[in-house]
Amino acid sequence: MTTTQEQETGQDAGHARYTYRLRVSSTARTGLEAEWARCRWIWNECCARSKKAHAEDEKCGPARLDKMLTEARTANAWLREGSSVPQQQLIRDFAKSRAKALKDIKARLPMARRAGMPRYKKKRGTEPSLNYTQRGFRLKDGRLHLAGGIAVAVVWSRDLPAPPSSVRVYRDSLGHWYASFVVAVPAQPLPATGAVIGIDWGVKETATTTSDAHALTHAQHGKKAAQKLARYQRQMARRRPARGQTGSKGYRHAQAQAAKLHKKVARQRQDTGRKWAKAVVRDFDQLAVEDFRPKFLAKSTMARKAADAAIGATRTALVEMARKHGRTVHLVHPAHTTMDCAQCGARTKHALPLSERTYACTACGAVSPRDKNSARVMLVRAGLNPASADCGRPDGPPVRQAA
Repeated sequence: MTTTQEQETGQDAGHARYTYRLRVSSTARTGLEAEWARCRWIWNECCARSKKAHAEDEKCGPARLDKMLTEARTANAWLREGSSVPQQQLIRDFAKSRAKALKDIKARLPMARRAGMPRYKKKRGTEPSLNYTQRGFRLKDGRLHLAGGIAVAVVWSRDLPAPPSSVRVYRDSLGHWYASFVVAVPAQPLPATGAVIGIDWGVKETATTTSDAHALTHAQHGKKAAQKLARYQRQMARRRPARGQTGSKGYRHAQAQAAKLHKKVARQRQDTGRKWAKAVVRDFDQLAVEDFRPKFLAKSTMARKAADAAIGATRTALVEMARKHGRTVHLVHPAHTTMDCAQCGARTKHALPLSERTYACTACGAVSPRDKNSARVMLVRAGLNPASADCGRPDGPPVRQAA
């Protein structure tokens, strides 16, 4: 079982996702795939309507999309054979995705931070994903009954703490089906410790902190699995089918083994990040975290090592864990954090090259490892380090709270 807990609201109560493996029969699989085919058609129709409305400078809001769905279900008996619940939820998801993209475009955000417009979902390139609200599913005798007469067996490796409000049924790249239930759960505050910590993200060391005992070293899960992955990829290259032909049994086996290895590495990174986040949240009340977006590293020479470090997933796990246990997270803008001195607040005239790993302040003479100095700068900018040289704080962009 894969259990994912994501805190979504305030400190009094929140929502968590509990994900369970499904045992899907051939009849249920046929029903789920047919339901997804209808939802995929509706999504692509929404994309076409959205592009047409944008070209004609017209509005394409949720009300218009709901009207389109009603007209399509009236005209097509094929759509009426499926449940309206996942189709309506797909309309909601499309409207939210489009609204977010338009908001980012209007705000003139850079491309690295902008959400793209919804795209067409291809038949062979998109895995099924169906969302059901309370009126579209029920749990009875340990089985999940979905609207449309689809019943699947759930591997209950852990009890649900409360009745779920919605469920998402999806299939991963390995062909395994899962059910992700959304459950309202109370907050779980931890005892106060009075301690604070600063965290700086990096590639050589995934997380450098002001506490030496809580630094997160690079686990290198991807590097350890690279040899096996290369072997499976060579097998796929030798057995690659011609265009328009199905792959052989050996090709499909190598493809499945490569996908399975990718899944294993992703879960290892997720597990490492969550365990480290739980240790940090347990020992510290307030966290000053670098608001780092590692997307730009994908175009650099450090792309492979940065992807193996999984900085984004680790940062997300830390914020969610802190929110779940009532800790405060201060997200510090990363501008000039490697150029400021944590002791006196002085700033170097030129940016330090990546090869220079020691920070030496020309104003006060302080010398410390570069990443360790940046972690201390996070504390100072967040106002959590009153014991600095003159109780000042280096100038920088404003700090925001994740919670």
